[in-house]
Amino acid sequence: MFMGASTKEGQEIAEKSREIVRSLISKKIKHLKPGEQVIVERIVHSTADPEYAELTKISEDFLEESLKALKGIEDILTDINMVKVGITSYPGEVKCYIDHPLTHKIARKREITRAAAAVEVALRDGFHGIVVIGNSPTSLLKVIELQKQYPDRIKSVIGVPVGFVGAAESKKSLQGTPIPYLVTIGPKGGTPIAVAAANALINLSKE
Repeated sequence: MFMGASTKEGQEIAEKSREIVRSLISKKIKHLKPGEQVIVERIVHSTADPEYAELTKISEDFLEESLKALKGIEDILTDINMVKVGITSYPGEVKCYIDHPLTHKIARKREITRAAAAVEVALRDGFHGIVVIGNSPTSLLKVIELQKQYPDRIKSVIGVPVGFVGAAESKKSLQGTPIPYLVTIGPKGGTPIAVAAANALINLSKE
């Protein structure tokens, strides 16, 4: 099943879409590993935007470390509930602490965003696994900050926050860390990209 297609007609549409995507971006992603190509194809398919073939950057160890975490049924942490809802078919836990009472308390006390506070609450709560950020640059910056304190907890990061304030800078900062990463260069990103990358990884972990 590709992209959630569960009927014959849906499968035919999905396969035709996949063919179109490959015809558009195959030359641009030929340098990537097969699994990485699958992830980028799914991102382009989900957004109908071939530019993501060039905007998506993946660290050398991202695929290996992410698949290891998923096969070990480690947790997935998202920045917002919309990303959490979009991640499907994972036998482990997909968590989001954006509405946790302690998140609200920390955010108010320190005057930081809830998304940033939620990352701290998650790590205090024992989170270990993959972080998927589709919207909040401040949550990505908090992951980078806390990685030094919890070096063995954060196995990899899909960091694709969207926007003109802080998004590009936070993703560039992630690329300067030892954390295995997938990012999109510049202001582009968002929930669809985060969800597409995460679901592609989950499917790869089952193969």
